[in-house]
Amino acid sequence: MSSRSQSPRPGGWSSPGLNTPYDSGGRSSPFTNGGPQNVTWASAQARSAEVKGYTAFAPRNQGFFGKHFRRISTSLPFSYAEKEKLGRGRYPNNKFMQMLNRIGWNLWRMRRSVGVILLIVLSYILFYVTPLHRAYRRSSWFGGGSKYVIILAANQGGGVMEWKGPREWAIERDSVKNKKKYTQKWGYDLEIVDMSTKKRYAHEWRESWEKVDTIRNAMRKYPHAEWFWWLDTNTFIMEPTYSLQNHLFKQLGAITYRDINVYNPLNITHPLTDEYLDPETRSPVGDGKVDSINMLVPQDCGGFNLGSFFVRRSVWTDRLLDIWWDPVGYEQKHMEWEHKEQDALEYMYRNQPWIRPHLAFIHQRKINSFPPGACGDKGDDPHIHYQEKDRDFLVNMAGCEWGRDCWAEMYSYRQLSNRLNRNPWEKFKDWISDSIKARKQSKKQSQKKG
Repeated sequence: MSSRSQSPRPGGWSSPGLNTPYDSGGRSSPFTNGGPQNVTWASAQARSAEVKGYTAFAPRNQGFFGKHFRRISTSLPFSYAEKEKLGRGRYPNNKFMQMLNRIGWNLWRMRRSVGVILLIVLSYILFYVTPLHRAYRRSSWFGGGSKYVIILAANQGGGVMEWKGPREWAIERDSVKNKKKYTQKWGYDLEIVDMSTKKRYAHEWRESWEKVDTIRNAMRKYPHAEWFWWLDTNTFIMEPTYSLQNHLFKQLGAITYRDINVYNPLNITHPLTDEYLDPETRSPVGDGKVDSINMLVPQDCGGFNLGSFFVRRSVWTDRLLDIWWDPVGYEQKHMEWEHKEQDALEYMYRNQPWIRPHLAFIHQRKINSFPPGACGDKGDDPHIHYQEKDRDFLVNMAGCEWGRDCWAEMYSYRQLSNRLNRNPWEKFKDWISDSIKARKQSKKQSQKKG
């Protein structure tokens, strides 16, 4: 009841304790003649407000904002405890309805958090579905993917010495798909080159030598790229989640070596000790700086392997490619070199001192693991052969066309890569299917015993 409402009785309030005389100033006074007197509800409320430190609540003449906030407070949903009190007795034994009420109330309370989560999930999906992801990976400020180009050798127009069969087409299709998926993920460029027969000069025909000329053409095509990665067709990237930046170039000093004596299957004498050479050339590690590395080459059991190697754009690289492709050297030595361009590079490394300071060797399993059958039938060399437990980056089916089944090896490693890189949902489905199969087998075995 309002403090200004009329008394129900002519003599004052119905409760005698609420009748209070007023002082000379018109204010109610609870003390008259030295003793406590009856007080009104308004005076008691004003006194309580003074003690608590805020003004008294005025039930009338609240203004617009007072009425507005009162409506908001009355329209707010009940808490779960209040709902339970109001609905007590309506569903005395229905725990299911109580659980639904609890869930609904929790969802109502979390409505803002759920909206934020949905916004984050939607933004994440749009980022990976749209070209924003590739633009982010290619940006020099963030991913830096535009600095790397993968050059993939392919015979898209058919074989060199014979036409390709279904298996050769399947190998090429899987290899190209594997490299496209990898470059799209990390924002790299992919240059697929046709290595079918063509004569750069009228007097020569050299297919595998053309990788040198192809690298030079790629450098002209991608003027802003820094590193170029050559890959043969019979290669498969096993771990697409490894970026070149994190896997190689951020730790280049730790995974490379300049001194070939660390692993020297060719028994090359190193370093050169001629007095006319400068100290850097006579040093076994060159200048020792990572920035001076312009070529990364792995070694297998037979020496240099160019099925997977890196070259960097530089003046040194331009000179190397020119001499490497020089038809004069080819005419003089191509009958001696069994492995063609690999033997040519080994010859230049032996006899050209200026090459050694800028060529670094990389541990083979970092970019060029071999399957069993290459460099040993057992496949047990920890420096050369693929190790599943270590999740090696790439497998090169080198020499599979000489007595091995290239398609079978490519297929088996493709399946292994898919299994190793499953997402959590795929792992859960596989776990369910495996458990179902195991249960069926146990039932069959029990039936046979019975």
